[in-house]
Amino acid sequence: MAEVAGLLLTGGASRRMGSDKATLVVGGERLVDRAARVLSAVCHPVLEVGPGVSPLVAVREDPPGAGPLAAFVAGCHALAERGHHGSVLLLAVDLPAVTVPLLELLARWDGDGTVVPVAGGRRQLCCARYGADARAVASRLLGAGERSLHALAEGVPVDEVDESVWQAVAGPSALADVDTPEDLARLRRPEDPAGEGGRAPVIEYHEWPWGPRLGSTVTPCGRRSVSGSSGSGGPTSR
Repeated sequence: MAEVAGLLLTGGASRRMGSDKATLVVGGERLVDRAARVLSAVCHPVLEVGPGVSPLVAVREDPPGAGPLAAFVAGCHALAERGHHGSVLLLAVDLPAVTVPLLELLARWDGDGTVVPVAGGRRQLCCARYGADARAVASRLLGAGERSLHALAEGVPVDEVDESVWQAVAGPSALADVDTPEDLARLRRPEDPAGEGGRAPVIEYHEWPWGPRLGSTVTPCGRRSVSGSSGSGGPTSR
């Protein structure tokens, strides 16, 4: 199986939090250090796309803050310069409960295309594997003025991973994000650890502008939803 590269997104504005989410400390570890650690356990090579707050080699989208699609394209260009042209696992820094088993599930999924987990009825586009075809499509979309990962997901075939599948390896709170001081307070409570025993924190999934609520409409390039009972799709062994 070809190696899957990793891109860690750290360049968000953190307006609702009021401070840089990447450098917040939970359990004695910065969110960015934890994200770099779990992503590096699964992927190679791994780069940060952002201001350089992690131990990883960092690159920046142009201009900084241009959005997740621009960040993805900048990261893919940097990977290509390092000789990697295959699938990429994308992870946002404000998903502090994402686990190594969840990332392994996505990285090892059948085939080499785009794989996106669904949580709370929404595609989690900032914790997803993007195929080599998505890299090419992303560059074209960015050149045409697009800024959203939603546009990218509509432009390539996507395998959707149902909650029953990913929760079996990661727990129900693995894709809960941290956007506000209230989210952070819940995460820091000793009795509410993020998916590591005890009472799970309130799940507040990403509601990005580029990730609309899922319905029955099939994207132009097709969508394959994979649930625990479908029997299609799934991780492959290395």
